[in-house]
Amino acid sequence: MAKRIAITLLLFLGFTFAAHAELRKFEMTIEELDLEVAPGFTVSVWAYDGQVPGPLIHVKEGDTVEVTLTNNTTMSHTIHWHGIYQTKTWQMDGVPDVSQKAVEPGDSFTYKFVADKPGTLFYHCHVNTAEHIDLRGMWGPLIVDPKNPTPLEKKVTKDVILMLSGWASAVAKDYGENGLPGREFDFFSINGKAHPHNQPVRVKKGDIMRLRLIAPNIPVAFHLHGHDSLVTHKDGLPLPKPYYVDVLPMQPGERYDMIVEMNNPGIWMAHDHNEEHTTGAGKEGGGAMLVFEYEGIEHPDFYMWKDHPYDPDFYMTESLKKGYGKHNNPSFKAFDPTEPRPAAKQAAGGHGH
Repeated sequence: MAKRIAITLLLFLGFTFAAHAELRKFEMTIEELDLEVAPGFTVSVWAYDGQVPGPLIHVKEGDTVEVTLTNNTTMSHTIHWHGIYQTKTWQMDGVPDVSQKAVEPGDSFTYKFVADKPGTLFYHCHVNTAEHIDLRGMWGPLIVDPKNPTPLEKKVTKDVILMLSGWASAVAKDYGENGLPGREFDFFSINGKAHPHNQPVRVKKGDIMRLRLIAPNIPVAFHLHGHDSLVTHKDGLPLPKPYYVDVLPMQPGERYDMIVEMNNPGIWMAHDHNEEHTTGAGKEGGGAMLVFEYEGIEHPDFYMWKDHPYDPDFYMTESLKKGYGKHNNPSFKAFDPTEPRPAAKQAAGGHGH
């Protein structure tokens, strides 16, 4: 009898796990477009679903993910799912001439794998990465919710995704040129926009904020004023001993999660502490910077974001609340340089500073 009960329990648990793991099917394209990183600075990009960063893909650990990629550009591409183990699916790893043939212009390829690693991951092209990742914006966030979140994760009230990147103006418009050797990044951004062309993050006192930091192509030294940040996850996985920082160093390709108790009301700057990363074409005041605003704090007249329209999903906070799926974001849309841009489109995200 005990043996029968044990077998029944195992079958039930197995069925329960299978019932909670789902097939998530998506379609994605790559488009040849232009992206305005900063006022007066435009980059020719290969944009996943026509946007930079690419669309948020949000699934849960154990889900089967199926993505059909169609290449609408003039050059070959892939998707590498950075951080996924690809257990028994090495052919889905996205490396040309190793795990697959590159997807040629006009062709499609279907990736299918199990989301076997939880946490903050990302995806990117693996063809000529010195150009496709570094210069053409071919990266996007992949968030895999864990089956067993930590007690601290369960307390989070606000999720924020920051993808910090650099751009090289010397080859910004030259498809097929990676600028090596001697390539120089001289513009910097968060989620594809240089400060103050991006958005602030609005918080309330008492929020438990989770910052998901992703460094696709530059080293980063992330610093949030006025708060200590608890580093809880490295490359998706929870750390056995979380630690506090006020500056967090990162290398290209790394991801860190930091959890911050928002307990110091004010208006606070956050930025990459590599000081050249807070410039654009050598001019100070731009680059990889953003502002955190507490509700209830009066905005001074000189404050650059005073009375400016606010986009609550610029850091994918609202998209992460929508549940599992592929979430596109109008704020990240690139544009067709052969078509006229409406005035409202040109102004989106900028505010004349």
